[in-house]
Amino acid sequence: MSNWVEVLNEYSKKDLEQRKVWYSPVVEAYDRARPRYPKALIQRVVEVAQLSPGSKILEVGCGSGVATVDFARLGYAIDAVEPNLEFCRLAEQHCEPYPQVKVIPQTFEEWQVQSGKFQIVLAANAWHWISSDIKYVKASEALQNNGALVLLWNMSLEPSHEVYQVLNEVYQQVAPSIAPKYEGKETQEEILQGLGKLVGDSGLFASPTTESISCERVYEVDRYLELLSSYSQYIALDAPTREALFSGLKTTIDQQFEGKIQLFNLAAYQIAKKL
Repeated sequence: MSNWVEVLNEYSKKDLEQRKVWYSPVVEAYDRARPRYPKALIQRVVEVAQLSPGSKILEVGCGSGVATVDFARLGYAIDAVEPNLEFCRLAEQHCEPYPQVKVIPQTFEEWQVQSGKFQIVLAANAWHWISSDIKYVKASEALQNNGALVLLWNMSLEPSHEVYQVLNEVYQQVAPSIAPKYEGKETQEEILQGLGKLVGDSGLFASPTTESISCERVYEVDRYLELLSSYSQYIALDAPTREALFSGLKTTIDQQFEGKIQLFNLAAYQIAKKL
């Protein structure tokens, strides 16, 4: 887990202005390719967090509105804070049928706390972007006394280990510095446990209830490359290396796996009551 803590800290150490534009080159790819959350997982959040028809949600880092829409269509009022203006535009488009959603173009650090207004503070694959010195305090202040922090996670999408080994040869030839380490279900469960411990260690929230669902998804090669392009390690690559890597991956997937790839991961929620 120590390596994961270091990785998470790297995200939160990026300065605010950098965070505002980090995903700008890939917002469309992010919106098309990032996996959605299983409906059963969203329903479990509603049940475990004891959301009622009048519950208000504060979402931190809504991105293009992937999770925002899941809760908006259930009728909840949502204030969605998002620093990237291109993401805000997409989130507003996706949430146009839901007038109870307000997209706020700010970082969570800049957002002015509305004390005790919200039933839950929600972050979907975004909590690691906020410094631990800030996020737990502001989330606690924004919550009602019976409120909870809700974290949604889509863990790393991975092929089978056999396919991973084939693709890893391309990484080792072109971009070994970002070659992904294979996790598998057991390691992803351990990472979730570690993420939950960070919440409990804040002293402002109880140790979270965690539940995960095993997911399988099939990506055509071009959509898979869009998915990869939306991840930070690929954004940070210089353009020639990224192009060479994607060309090598595409050729391998086309030739050896008929142009598509089956991926596995855990989708999970963590719900921690405010202390």
